Amino acid sequence: MSHPHPELGPPPKLPEGALRVTPLGGLGEIGRNMTVFEYGGRLLIVDCGVLFPEEEQPGIDLILPDFTSVRDRLDDIEGIVLTHGHEDHIGGVPFLLREKPDIPLIGSKLTLALIEAKLQEHRIRPYTLEVAEGQRERIGPFDCEFVAVNHSIPDALAVAIRTPAGMAVHTGDFKMDQLPLDHRLTDLHAFARLSEEGIDLLLADSTNAEVPGFVPPERDISNVLRQVFAGARKRIIVASFASHVHRIQQILDAAHEYGRRVAFVGRSMVRNMGIARDLGYLKVPPGLVVDVKTLDDLPDSQVVLVCTGSQGEPMAALSRMANRDHQIRIVDGDTVILASSLIPGNENAVYRVINGLTRWGANVVHKGNAKVHVSGHASAGELLYFYNICRPKNLMPVHGEWRHLRANAELGALTGIPHDRIVIAEDGVVVDLVEGKAKISGKVQAGYVYVDGLSVGDVGEPALKDRKILGDEGIISVFVVVDSSTGKITGGPHIQARGSGIDDSAFAAVVPKISEVLERSAQDGVVEPHQLQQLIRRTLGKWVSDTYRRRPMILPVVVEV
Repeated sequence: MSHPHPELGPPPKLPEGALRVTPLGGLGEIGRNMTVFEYGGRLLIVDCGVLFPEEEQPGIDLILPDFTSVRDRLDDIEGIVLTHGHEDHIGGVPFLLREKPDIPLIGSKLTLALIEAKLQEHRIRPYTLEVAEGQRERIGPFDCEFVAVNHSIPDALAVAIRTPAGMAVHTGDFKMDQLPLDHRLTDLHAFARLSEEGIDLLLADSTNAEVPGFVPPERDISNVLRQVFAGARKRIIVASFASHVHRIQQILDAAHEYGRRVAFVGRSMVRNMGIARDLGYLKVPPGLVVDVKTLDDLPDSQVVLVCTGSQGEPMAALSRMANRDHQIRIVDGDTVILASSLIPGNENAVYRVINGLTRWGANVVHKGNAKVHVSGHASAGELLYFYNICRPKNLMPVHGEWRHLRANAELGALTGIPHDRIVIAEDGVVVDLVEGKAKISGKVQAGYVYVDGLSVGDVGEPALKDRKILGDEGIISVFVVVDSSTGKITGGPHIQARGSGIDDSAFAAVVPKISEVLERSAQDGVVEPHQLQQLIRRTLGKWVSDTYRRRPMILPVVVEV
């Protein structure tokens, strides 16, 4: 198996008649999926998603793929194929279209409706091409065929990309549920037909490659939900992804059966479910869904609230309910259902929300104590079955952390794909398909791009490091006035601490040390403010470390008079 090398340099010019594949996100992580295909000087992008921040990225709203490698080639982009409507596949599109608004978007009806609603908030009117399974479209030099796949959102598609260099198939996110709620199966017949033609490179979803067996059917959840609804005394609050139409459908069905009314809470939930209902993907019995403002007129035993926040996001509705920072207040006897998976890295945040809800008397039902979620990604048994159908000449695992990518590679090898034809790459690693063989040829920039409020890319790793220090250790400020000509102290030092756990009065012990260092530097002719600040920082930092074993941020201010 080939794998990236840390010393990889920029890739050479793409050989004539070869296909280049560059993942800019989604490899080594769960999120911000984006893959660039290049042939004959033209580019086709598959997906452009976001990654949600973790605790060590304070203040960050979203993490985008790095567009640096395509920024100078925006005119070469033929289009963006969107495999489905989850945020980790479409959330980055508005930020790319800010740079060139007329890049065409290609996707299924629901996927395009979801991204168009998102783009409306950014005041972008996109060029779109709606496609469906079985459809074939020429997009520049790329001959694209779309294949139905089953996932945790309707209308998901895989895409087969034909070029003179060979055929690449990108699965998108998929599983092989044999009893899907919408009766839309992963089209194994189509994949078998593509296999007969010859799949030169298969890019396959790796998320569940470590999980043995097959994913249970989505419909298995219905009976569990009915049991929860039957035993609930007061309100039922369900937290789910705002795009999980199948799961919301089951909630609506259970609410209708048990005589409850449903209200959607949160802008994205209201928007997405409205779109799904209008397009016919969500079947809503008349009178079942009501405005959240009307719930006060109903007894608690007839209320169901559907909101976001299943991943413990701090600003989502459920987290705010747990913190008593929402108009909906959890009371003893409420039932809360977390109807989703735990995305790796979110465990602490989710359990913090569960504890907060339990504190207020809620009965919290989640994946750990009830079968209220099944995955949208193929497990190992399904992937083995899939590889035996597709029989790809080359395999490139995508969409997953390192452990998922390697497990997926091993599954491919078990089905007979030669080890030297399995490419384990990471974000930015360039893979070229030359004369039927995939190989790593270089690496491009593919770091994290942080969205913080209205700023995109302005916050980098140094700023995050400072935020971590401020959050963990606090800050100490030192104010000193010195004579501009002699460097001697004429005022201060005045020291204040915030968040460090050190009382301001304790600094009386270090003030003489700082004064002594500054007096000595004045005698040596050091009067430049920056040098004086460095002396203060070192002196105070050493004292704090020796006395308290802490490393707060130290902010010295030297004013000349």
